[in-house]
Amino acid sequence: MKAVDTHCHLQMPQFDEDREEVIARALDALQWLVVIGDGIDGSQAACALCRPGIHASVGFHPYRATSFDEKAREKLIELASQPGVVALGEMGLDYYNEFSPRADQRRCFEEQLTLAAELAMPVVIHCRDADEDTGAVLRDHLPRLPGCIMHCFGGSPDFAEYCLSLGCYISFAGNVTFPKAEKLRDAARITPPERLLAETDAPYLAPQSYRGKRCEPAHVISTLAFLAELKDIPAEELIARTSRNAAEVYGLS
Repeated sequence: MKAVDTHCHLQMPQFDEDREEVIARALDALQWLVVIGDGIDGSQAACALCRPGIHASVGFHPYRATSFDEKAREKLIELASQPGVVALGEMGLDYYNEFSPRADQRRCFEEQLTLAAELAMPVVIHCRDADEDTGAVLRDHLPRLPGCIMHCFGGSPDFAEYCLSLGCYISFAGNVTFPKAEKLRDAARITPPERLLAETDAPYLAPQSYRGKRCEPAHVISTLAFLAELKDIPAEELIARTSRNAAEVYGLS
C-alpha cells in the first residue's frame, strides 16, 4: 500500500508555475492526497483540482473567520456536495496569528462544526496556541461528527492525549522532524498507530531532509519514514496503517 498525504494546499500560488508536474510526482509516489480549502476561493480551487487520486476539503480557516457569514455557509454547503469533497475544513482557532478576533474565530469554528454534523462529514482542525479553547469546542461537538483530524499537530503530549480521548486522529507534518521539535516527537510517541496520520501542509513545513525548499505532497514519505523510526515500527507497516486510517476518517475505505 502506498502512502497518502492527508493535507496539502496545491491550489496556492506557490505551485502556479509547475502544479501539474507536482501533481504527477505526487500521484506517482502516493496512493492519493487531499487538497484543503481555507476560504471560498481556496475551497473552490481545491475542488477544481479533484480527479482520480485527488480529493478536497472545503472550509474557512480562522484567518478568514470575520468574513464567514450566511452566504459563505450556503456556498460551503454547495461545495461540499461536489464530487471528490471528503471533509469540511480546515477550521479552528489560531491565537498565534490573530488575523480575526477570537470571538469571530470561535463563531466561525462552531458554525462549521454544526454544519459538518448536519452534512455528516468529518472535519479538519487547525489549532495554534489555542489548545484549551479548541479542546472545549471539540468536546461539545465531536459526539455528533463522523470523524476529526487534528491537522499539523503542534500541541503538547497532554493535549494529544486529550484529543485522542475525544476520538480524534492526530496528523503530523514535516515539522515533527525538525531538530528542536522534541515536544512534537513526544506527542507522536504517545499517539497509537491506529490514530496516527501524516501530511505535508505543502507548500509549508518541508521535512528536515528538504528543509529550505518548497514542500510538496510526495515529501510525506520522508515524514512517514521518520515517524516509523521514532515509533520503532517498520516503515511499510506504518505507511499501510496510516493510509488505512486516512481512508477511514475521510470515508474512502
